[in-house]
Amino acid sequence: MTAAPSPVVSLREVTKRFPGVIANDRVSLDFFPGEVHALLGENGAGKSTLISMLAGVQRPDEGEIAVDGAAVAIASPRHALSLGIGTVYQHRMLVPTLTVAENLMLGAPWWRRPALGGVRARFREAAAAFGVSVDPDARVENLSLGEQQQVEIIRALWRGGRLLVLDEPTAMLSPKGVEELGAMMGRMKALGIGIVFITHHLTEALDFGDRVSVLRGGRSVGGIAPETLTALPRADAMAEVVRLMFGTGLASAEAAEGGAHVPRALPNTKMLEVVGLSGRSPRSGSSFEDVSFHVRKGEIFGIAGVDGNGQTPLAEALAGQIAATGSVVLDGRELGPANVALRYQLGLRYATDDRNGEGMVGKLPISTNMVLKEIGAAPFWRRGIERRAAIDAHASALFAAHDVRAPGIHTPVGRLSGGNIQKVLLARELSGSPKVIVYSKPTHGLDLRNIEATRRRIRETAEAGVATVLISTDLGEVLALSDRIGVMVRGRLVGIVENGPEARLEVGRLMAGITEREAA
Repeated sequence: MTAAPSPVVSLREVTKRFPGVIANDRVSLDFFPGEVHALLGENGAGKSTLISMLAGVQRPDEGEIAVDGAAVAIASPRHALSLGIGTVYQHRMLVPTLTVAENLMLGAPWWRRPALGGVRARFREAAAAFGVSVDPDARVENLSLGEQQQVEIIRALWRGGRLLVLDEPTAMLSPKGVEELGAMMGRMKALGIGIVFITHHLTEALDFGDRVSVLRGGRSVGGIAPETLTALPRADAMAEVVRLMFGTGLASAEAAEGGAHVPRALPNTKMLEVVGLSGRSPRSGSSFEDVSFHVRKGEIFGIAGVDGNGQTPLAEALAGQIAATGSVVLDGRELGPANVALRYQLGLRYATDDRNGEGMVGKLPISTNMVLKEIGAAPFWRRGIERRAAIDAHASALFAAHDVRAPGIHTPVGRLSGGNIQKVLLARELSGSPKVIVYSKPTHGLDLRNIEATRRRIRETAEAGVATVLISTDLGEVLALSDRIGVMVRGRLVGIVENGPEARLEVGRLMAGITEREAA
């Protein structure tokens, strides 16, 4: 009988406190070699703090971290790497203007002569072991997001890593990229590498995970062991994870799976028409070109694509934040150079994905953020004078209707959780009489409970007749909510697909740049 393997890394009664909050409360977990350990939990459950301690960014206040059974005090990220613990964060950490090999050399002692040839050879050897085909001399900015992630994984394991922490690794990937990541994790498991896989997507946790653990309120509240996970029907495993995360009745399978698309009869009234629109964002430098589509009253028009293919500047142009050429017609009216305030007044609303930096002013109270796009306008201002009673009454009504969880409307919005900031943002954009709303990644970074609430709000708003443009990098979300789906690749809308049984395959092909002839 083969003896069970010993953990590579163990957390023993680990506690981490910050002023006014216990981020991790006596957490005990074991991470084994050759195993994908899916770590789940809603926003604020303590996952990020746990990562930071494994990576050497934070130190536990109580308890200990053990490597190969011996307690260690991980003093820094460099120390974590020397112990065999590598971390790949959700946002890429590579220098885009350098080559792959040059990025791998960063952090080497300054007094040593760079051995570029040796780095290339080592990278090719590691890439072959993990099934990766990336040129070490390729400039990082020319790589796809999936290829950049593969480079980061290899860099994290560069010094003989034995435990790899992946923080939301699929957030920016196409379906093909997710598939490639799954294959790469399979090869790492075969080499005996342990993987901590952090995700908000239950489907991914069950697809890739050998073991599942759940954090709630900073505590480890349970999980599913490998032998049980293998034996349980998928629906039962999902129900058990949801129960651990939220308790009974707090989330549904719809939130976990994204829900199923229900075909709807829609009027022929075109509420938004976009013809030949092109533009470039001065801030990010990304652009889009010759984009055309229309959205009917009450329709949800989804836009799918890997992040960075022109979706954000397209949303900004629709909202009037950046200049664009081409035509945007709202309910029969050509908008031309209309600015953000006028478009808002005419009924075109924009829920940005940058909630903190662009959508809200963190130091201002919730009440003021509720009227940010109506500064100086009646009934909240009269002859340039703020009418605080009107603003507060308006904010109080929206506060209750959108179930914002905060001490009150005068709380600075920056003190709220991501889910509650999103509620404030949607409350503002959906107030009054919106005709069209453009959502940019509306559930990105939210936990299951807030994902479910946001998707429900999108559906309800569309059913009330509001035309909706839903931009999301979560293909499951786009398929669950949209009536039709456009796909953006390299700044162009390369196709529009009617939602239905074959939509996932068709959209995936378009995202991958595969033509119908090539697919056949």
